[in-house]
Parts: sequence; structure tokens; C-alpha cells
Amino acid sequence: MFRWAWERSRTRGLFTASGGTPPTPVAHAVRHPRADASDCAITWVGHSTFLIQVAGLNILTDPIWSRRGAPVQWAGPKRYVAPGIPFDELPSVDVVLQSHDHYDHFDDWSVRAIARAHPRAHWVAPLGVGTRLAARGVTTITQLDWWQDHTDDAFRVTCVPAQHFSGRTPWDRNSTLWGGLVLRTGALTIYFVGDTGFHSGFTDIGDRCGPFSVIFMPIGAYAPRWIMQPVHVDPDEAVRAYQALTVAHAAPLPAMVAMHWGTFVLTDEPLDEPPTRTRDAWRTAGLPSEKLWIMAPGETRVVRF
Repeated sequence: MFRWAWERSRTRGLFTASGGTPPTPVAHAVRHPRADASDCAITWVGHSTFLIQVAGLNILTDPIWSRRGAPVQWAGPKRYVAPGIPFDELPSVDVVLQSHDHYDHFDDWSVRAIARAHPRAHWVAPLGVGTRLAARGVTTITQLDWWQDHTDDAFRVTCVPAQHFSGRTPWDRNSTLWGGLVLRTGALTIYFVGDTGFHSGFTDIGDRCGPFSVIFMPIGAYAPRWIMQPVHVDPDEAVRAYQALTVAHAAPLPAMVAMHWGTFVLTDEPLDEPPTRTRDAWRTAGLPSEKLWIMAPGETRVVRF
């Protein structure tokens, strides 16, 4: 981190913005109170936060509505685009998938607000993260180790490996687990990748948990590579990961929903570079254009099945 700060300060200034244009929000089309049982509607709130409405459930991923992805709201990475769904316009939340405890994924204000407004929501998280959730008022929590399942009446969740790290202070590094979460409900299997670097386990995840209907894949916060490569995929690696996840299964291919970009400036690449590079890598790989979803904040798309 010291080397990164030193090199950045010499080349363009430590606090100089990375540049680029944030995505333009659109009006959401959230289903109230729920989507039809035969429908799957996905709305991007921003960063890695989505509302997934499927099989009569309202599911959130890594919820963050705060102005900054940081321990305090007067410093740290600021939000460049307002949440695609205002918090007060959320339907009743049934399930929250929490991938790890970093500030841009595990947001103190959002966790507490959901615990108050949606006290019956069932949170599923990797080992250790549940203690942090309970401290903020969450009452229904399932913690999972890698490859461990939880089965409910309406869904099943598997925690799968990711190459990342955890911690909210300099003194608690890797004290909690991190991971991706695969949710199965009805005819759909949804893989929320969370945060990860590229690793050899993607093929195994595809073999054991696929075929997938939708894959939520991070594409941003990757530069410079000498520091970010172990923990964040870049667009080329995101496409390679998608291919590894789907190689064992016949068509139809799942949609890849791009996330972890366009909301906070966490690293050195321009804000709007990740989707451009992802489209280029997708095209180079010869994958069908309709299967890559680069959404706008607030945009709602429907999975056909």
C-alpha cells in the first residue's frame, strides 16, 4: 500500500480522481410486493448490490446505500452515482447474501437499516461475518464454510471459494471468511461471485454447482495489477472465469451480470473503463453479446427460463 501511494503521488497525485464518466441511472422497474413465481427480475442498485426478485423472494446482495464505502462518511471512497433503488422504495426483503466484511460490501448503515426495516430477512454469510451482523441488529443469520450448504423451504445456498481477504481494521485481517454464494431456487441457479482474484477453482465451482442461470461477476477495481491481481479480477480474467465456470455444461449459457464497477473509485483505472474492456474481452472470446449484461444503476432486467 505504501508503494502504491508513493507511485500514485509521483505520477498523478495521491488524491487525484481516476477520471472517466460514471454510468447514467435509469428508472427502476421493481416488482411490488414481489415478482411472479415464474419470473426472475434483477435490478442493479450499484457496485455489488442487486435486488434479485425470484420464486416469490426478494434477495439483496452485499447491500450498500451509504455515500461512502468507508468506516466514516466524511472521508474515503465516495459514491459517484446514487443508489438505483432508494432505500425506502425497497420491497420486503427476504434474503441477504453477504460475501465478506469489507466496507464497500458490508456497510454499517445499510446493515442496521435493513435490520430495522426488514427484521425477518435471512442473512447468509461466510464464517465469522455473522458476528458482525448480529452486533448490528440482524437476528436471522446462517454462516457457512466453503462448500457448506444451507437448505431452507424456498432456497438452498452454497458458500464457494474465492481468492480474496477480509478485515475492517489493521488488526483483524482475515479474521472472518470470504466467499461466493450460489443460490438455488425453483428452476434457477444464481452465482454471486463476490470479490475475488482469478483462481483455478472456478472450474471446480462450475462442475459442482452449475449449470448456472445467472453469474454476477466483478469487473472493476483492478489497477495497478501488481497489487490488485491477487484479490480482484480484471475484465479479461472475468471473462476467463466465466468460461471456466461454464465449460462443463452444455448450452444455454448463463447471463454474466457485471458488478463492482462504476459506483466507487477504489483503484487507478478510469471509472468507465471496466465495461469497455469487458465488452472487448467478451467479443474476443466469441461469446454471444446478449449474454453479457452491463447494466445501468436502477435498470431492471428479466431472466428468461
